[in-house]
Amino acid sequence: MSIITTDFLTVDNLLNVMRQSAVLCIMAVAMTFIIITGGIDLSAGSQLAVSGVVVSGLIVAGVSIPIAILITVLVGGLIGLFMGTVISTQNIPPFIVTLAMTTILSGIAFVYTEGTPVVITDAVFREIGRGYIGPIPTAIIIMIVVAIIGHILLSHTRFGRYVYTIGDNEEAARLCGINVKWVKTGVYAFGGAVTAIAGIVLASRLSSGSPNAGTGSELDAIAAVVLGGTNLFGGEGKIAGTLMGVAIISILNNGLNLLNVSSYNQLMIKGVVILLAVWLNSIKARKKASV
Repeated sequence: MSIITTDFLTVDNLLNVMRQSAVLCIMAVAMTFIIITGGIDLSAGSQLAVSGVVVSGLIVAGVSIPIAILITVLVGGLIGLFMGTVISTQNIPPFIVTLAMTTILSGIAFVYTEGTPVVITDAVFREIGRGYIGPIPTAIIIMIVVAIIGHILLSHTRFGRYVYTIGDNEEAARLCGINVKWVKTGVYAFGGAVTAIAGIVLASRLSSGSPNAGTGSELDAIAAVVLGGTNLFGGEGKIAGTLMGVAIISILNNGLNLLNVSSYNQLMIKGVVILLAVWLNSIKARKKASV
């Protein structure tokens, strides 16, 4: 990209890339946990929209910003908790449950807002997505904190070891005494809470909560996770790899914009990248299974 366009490799543009990738990165951290267990969350984009609508509505109604954020994260966690409970106790494939939740949550967002974005005029709240702490954008700091917490949970806790074990072999995990239902439910609850944080950052950046926000973002999150080396069939993956995947997606988006590639062509290019990533992942999984 730096060879093709001179506008790419500048401090301002690289900071802009990182700030724009903050929402995707936060979502991808949540998606990493889910995919490592062998699951998937197609409702992440709708969760993003609902979170933005909830926090915007609360602030417009006069609720203090800290309380509004806390309630929004709690709502996100409860959404994830519900999906995780259904998936783990009713043995319904995550694809079906999260696809159904996509429609339900999208409908809730549109009914609540009547299809009109909830505009936020609070300057303090807008600093979350637009402001700076020193020379560093606040959104980037939030992204880094979430990534560090995700890395610690996944790589340095018993819960993280259980997540890997379940993704690698769920039946073996059950025979080892791991409460598979609780862990899988916890993963989706954690994912919902983290996705709510991404929704808050996005609403702050846009100064509004829109029912259309986040459309298709779950595909970018899944692509970033898979590009980062997480096995789409579970049992393997790292937060550091996810960060690299996010960087690839974000640089691709930014570079295509700088090259004035139309949004329609961008969709096709990103689709090819996602397909290529899944194909390579499948080849890798088959080679590993044959060893």
